[in-house]
Amino acid sequence: MRVPGWSPAALLLAACLWRLPPGRGAAGTEEVIVGEAGRSVVLMCRNVSERADEVDWFHGDPGAVPPLFSSNATLPEDARLSLVDNSSLHISALRLQDGGNYTCKEVLNETVREHRVQLLVASGPSSVTVSISPAATLPNGTVYVDKRDAVMFSCTSNSHPEPTMGWTFQLPSSAPETFTEVNGSSTVYTLQNLSWRFQGNYSCTARNPLSGRSQTSTKELLVYYPPPSVPRCWAQTAQVGLMLQLFCNWPGGYPHPVLQWTEEGRDLENSSWVVNATGTGDTHVETLSSSRLFHGKKFKCVGTHILKQEKAEPTCTVQIKAPSLATEPLKTCFVGGTVSLTCQVMESNPPARISWLRNVSQPEVEIQSGGRYLVTQEGSVSNLTIQNCSHDADEGYYVCKAENPVGLKEAYVSLTVKKPVNIVGVVGAVVVLLLLGVLVISGIILYYNPLLCLNGSIFRNQDSNDVFMLVDSDGEEEEEEEREEEEATGNSNVHRVTALVNGNSAQAGYGYPFTESDSNELHSELPTEEVEGEERPTTQRPILPFLAEMDGTVGGS
Repeated sequence: MRVPGWSPAALLLAACLWRLPPGRGAAGTEEVIVGEAGRSVVLMCRNVSERADEVDWFHGDPGAVPPLFSSNATLPEDARLSLVDNSSLHISALRLQDGGNYTCKEVLNETVREHRVQLLVASGPSSVTVSISPAATLPNGTVYVDKRDAVMFSCTSNSHPEPTMGWTFQLPSSAPETFTEVNGSSTVYTLQNLSWRFQGNYSCTARNPLSGRSQTSTKELLVYYPPPSVPRCWAQTAQVGLMLQLFCNWPGGYPHPVLQWTEEGRDLENSSWVVNATGTGDTHVETLSSSRLFHGKKFKCVGTHILKQEKAEPTCTVQIKAPSLATEPLKTCFVGGTVSLTCQVMESNPPARISWLRNVSQPEVEIQSGGRYLVTQEGSVSNLTIQNCSHDADEGYYVCKAENPVGLKEAYVSLTVKKPVNIVGVVGAVVVLLLLGVLVISGIILYYNPLLCLNGSIFRNQDSNDVFMLVDSDGEEEEEEEREEEEATGNSNVHRVTALVNGNSAQAGYGYPFTESDSNELHSELPTEEVEGEERPTTQRPILPFLAEMDGTVGGS
C-alpha cells in the first residue's frame, strides 16, 4: 500500500530524519521515532520479509490491545493511517496522543516476527511572548523604560515537552550575548538601575528538546531618563545685527526634551517678529527683531519630556532690561602721567556692548586699544587707560556707550590735563612764609608789650643777681644833665637805683653794674644822711612811671 503523493525516496528521507538510535526507548524497544504534532511520520517494520503473508500493527503490546492496522483485516477506517510497501505504518496529522509504543507483527508460514518502535510526538514551541514592564511603546513598536524603575522581563511559550528558554542581549552592530537559560515554559528576571548601555535588542528563544525546533521573539528596548533639573534661560545679542537671541537649555535627559518659547502665553515660533528659530539637542534658540522690544518685557520657556507627565511643566523666565551706567564724571591727569576712566554697567539684559568715544567733535570715532590708549573690560566694567597725557590731545569729554537690543545709554566723563606742580618749591615757600609770620607776630608782641621779657624772669632762679636798668623817658634828660654836672665837678660817684621787680632786688646805674664792695665803698665815703638823701629821689624818679603802667603787677616795699 502506498501513500498518495509520497514517493519511496520521500518516505525514506522522512524516516531517516526522525529516526533515533535504538536503545533510547522503553524496555524491548528497538527503535525510537520522533514526530511533530500536525505532521506525518512513517514507522518502519524492519523484520518483515517480502514473502510475508500478513503484517499487523499494534499501538501497544500484541495481545494486550487490538490491532491498530492490518494488511488483511478490515479495521475501522482512520484516514490518517496507511501502509507503505505493505509493511510500514504511515501516520499523518500527528497528535500528541499518537505517541507511545508501536509493535509490528509479521506472520509467515506460521512464523511470527515482531519489531517494536517508540513514537515520541513533539509540539511547539509556539506563541513565544516577551513582556517588559513597566514600559511604554512607541508608534514603531519600540519599547522604552524609565531608568529609575525596576524593570521585569518575562517570556512564555507553548511546547511539549517543556522547552529550554534562553535570553540574549544584542547591542547595535555587535553579536548577541546569552545571559540566562532555564528549562520550563516561562522565565522571568528583573533589572535595576538601568543605564543607556542596556539599550538594545532583547530576545527570548524557546527550543523543543525533542524536535530541536526553536522560536524566538525580540523586543527593542530604549532606556529613557528625564533631565535632573529645570530648564535654564538667558538672553544675548546676536553676533550679526542688533537682534535679541533667547536661549533655553535643559540638559541631562534622554531623549532630548521639547522646548518652546512663549510671550504672554502665546507661542513665539509663529510670531511675525521671530527672525529665526533653531533647536540643537538640549537647546532651543529664538532670534527676535528689536523693533518690538522694551525694558522689562518677559519671555518664558516651557520644557516637556516624554517621561515628564506632571501637571506643572518645568519653565524658566527671562526679563530683558535696557542698560544703565555708573561713571566718575570728573577725572584729572597731569601732563605726561597716566589716567584710567572707568565705566560700569549696573543693569543690562542681555549684556550690553561697551565702547568709548571722544567728545562731540568726533562723535562716531570709537577708541580702540593701541598707542597711548588701552581699553580693557572685565565683566560689566570697562576701563579706558590713557598714557602720557597731553593737554592738547587728551583734554575734553569722553563718552562711555552701552548698547543692547533693548536700548542705548551714554555717560560723559570730563578729563582735565594739568601741568605738574613743584612740590619742593611749594613746601619751601610755605615754610618761609610761616617763619616770616612768626617773626612779625613776635615783633608786634614785643613792641606793644615789652614787659614780656621782664615777666620771663619768673622762670629764672630766685637767687639770681641779674641787674636791669629801668629808666623812663622823662628822666633821661635829667640824668643827662646830672652826668654833665658830675663830669664838670670831677665827681666820680655813680648814682644808684634800686628797683623791685617781681619781689627781687636789682641794682643798676646808667648801665654800669657795680658789686656789693662798690656799694660799701660809696657808703664809707659819704655820710649816711647824704647817701640816703641822694638815693631816695634817684630811685623814685625812674621807677614810679613804670609802676603806674604795670597796674600793680610790680610793687615797692
